[in-house]
Amino acid sequence: MGDNEDVAQAIVRDPEIMHGTPVFRGTRVPLQTLFDYLEGGDTLEDFLEGFPTVSRALALEALEEAKQLLLSRV
Repeated sequence: MGDNEDVAQAIVRDPEIMHGTPVFRGTRVPLQTLFDYLEGGDTLEDFLEGFPTVSRALALEALEEAKQLLLSRV
């Protein structure tokens, strides 16, 4: 992933965890769940209340990484 080494810090993709679905580090919460919440009009706070194993810092780290990946493709 080159410059995006931080992905491994916030997001884990391991075949032994949720069949390789990208999850937040140290949890079994899929990253897709955060995007689903946000797309549905929920706030980051709503997501964090529903998934207390994901810290605010970890969620922000993952969002920052997603932003960097998107911006690097344009």
